[in-house]
Order: sequence, then C-alpha cells, then structure tokens
Amino acid sequence: MEEEAAGTPEEQLTRQHRKEKKDLQAKIQSMKNAIPKNDKKRRKQMTEEIAKLEADLSQKHEEEIKQLKPTVETKVDGLSNGVEDLKIEAEEKQEVTQPRVTKAQKRRDKKAAQEKERESRIAEAEVQNLQGVRHQEGLVLAQKLAQQQLQIKEISSDGHCMYRAIEDQLTQRSQPGLVMSVKELRSRTAEHMRNHADDFLPFLTNPNTGDMYTTDEFEKYCSEVEHTAAWGGQLELRALTQVLQLPIEVIQANSSNIKIGEEFSSDPITLVYMHHAYGLGEHYNSVERLKDPANTEDS
Repeated sequence: MEEEAAGTPEEQLTRQHRKEKKDLQAKIQSMKNAIPKNDKKRRKQMTEEIAKLEADLSQKHEEEIKQLKPTVETKVDGLSNGVEDLKIEAEEKQEVTQPRVTKAQKRRDKKAAQEKERESRIAEAEVQNLQGVRHQEGLVLAQKLAQQQLQIKEISSDGHCMYRAIEDQLTQRSQPGLVMSVKELRSRTAEHMRNHADDFLPFLTNPNTGDMYTTDEFEKYCSEVEHTAAWGGQLELRALTQVLQLPIEVIQANSSNIKIGEEFSSDPITLVYMHHAYGLGEHYNSVERLKDPANTEDS
C-alpha cells in the first residue's frame, strides 16, 4: 500500500519538479520584493539572475527525466524541450484509457507548449549572450593583466565594489597607516569632496534640468557617498587619490587604462573596471599577483 501511495517513479519525479518550481517562484518573488522598483540597475541584474535560475532548473529537470525515462525525449523533442511538456507527454501515456482530447484542445495545448518553449529559448539566449560577452571581456582582461604578472581578484557586487577593491589593494600593501575599511574610505572621500567642492561641483549636474548641482544637492550627493551603497566613479577615485596620496590605475578590456593622480610617484593602486561582469554595465575588481603565470618556463 505504501508503494501505491508513493506512486510510480515518473509520478514521484513530477511531484518533485512541481515542488522545485514552486520553491523557485517563491524565491523569485522574494528577490523582486527586496529591490526597489526605481533601482533600474539592480532590477536589470535581478532579471538576468532570474532567467539564469529558471534556465538552470529547466535543464536540471530535463536531465532527470532523460535519466528516468530515456524514451520520453524522442517523443517530445519535436514539440518542446521544456519540462512542462515532458510532464504532459508522461501523463498522456499513463492516461491512454481516458477519452481522447479534442483536436481543438490539442491545437491549444500545442500552441501553449510552443509559446513556453519560445520564451524559454529567449531567456536562455539572453543568459548565454551575457555569459559570452563576459567571457570575452574576461579573456581580454586576463591577457592584459598577465603582461604585468597580475590576475583578477573577485570583489562582491553590492554597490561598494570600488571601495572594497581599494580596501583590498591597501591590505595587500600592508603599509602602516594606509589600511582603511570601506566605511572609512567612503567617509574620507565624502569629507574631501565637501572640503573641495569647487573641484567636483562643475562635474555634477541635475539629470532633469541639466543645471549644476545646488549646494543642497551637492551635500545630498556627498551624504550618499558616505552613508549608502552608492556606486563610485571617477569623481570618487579622484578624491581618493588625494586622500591616500597615491595614484590609481584602472584597467579596462577594450579601452586604454585610466590613470588618476599621476602627480604622486608611488606605485599605483590597480583596479579592474568591467562592463559586463554582472550584466550591470559597471563593476570594479581588485588584482593580485599571478599565481600561475603563463610562459614562465622555456618551451
């Protein structure tokens, strides 16, 4: 009786797949709720992450069904490679004794299955495209860094990446008095910008009016630099070169390196600027010594 209640292996797998899909949808909803609607950059990242999660789960389900029942794949390959379609075929096979569905219903089912397949392929193509762009960018950067016996050191993407990369660079130097936390780096950056407003205000304009920031707008900007996860850019890097009295070099894949603070003669802090690291268009990583340098031995 227990075996009958448990059902066939196909039925058990179907129930497992339904539960995993339900759990994924709950996770997706939680991800959506965690990001403000007006945060376009993070929502774009979230959309790509969701597409990847759905594609991975779909592929996992397909592989499990193929392992359980290899013959199912050939029956549904012409219709759809989606997990839902494989489930429909399995259920139809077990319900052959029931009345046949109408031709109109079959057409509707086929159309719905094809639409699901189309949407799945679009999502997977977007993910693969992003991965391809990231892969190519990573290859170019790896080649450029290897020339300096360096490699990328990954920094988490949380809005603090530029400051975390600089924090890592300072830690690697082990220079007394120069090791600073992200919080301190942000605070010192905001303080320098406030104290040298004339050097930074001309580069800050209201996106709605095009006018240079007012005093209040500039103070709000500095406050966000200090107290939030606002992304850092060249203005903040300029401030940091003055705070640290060190030059900063930013290496990019398809553009010339950017050097800031060249008036300082010390070895520069080196950052990697990635356009496609997380599909966001902006991300900073740190660097470290190449662990396995290529071509170090005579061939």
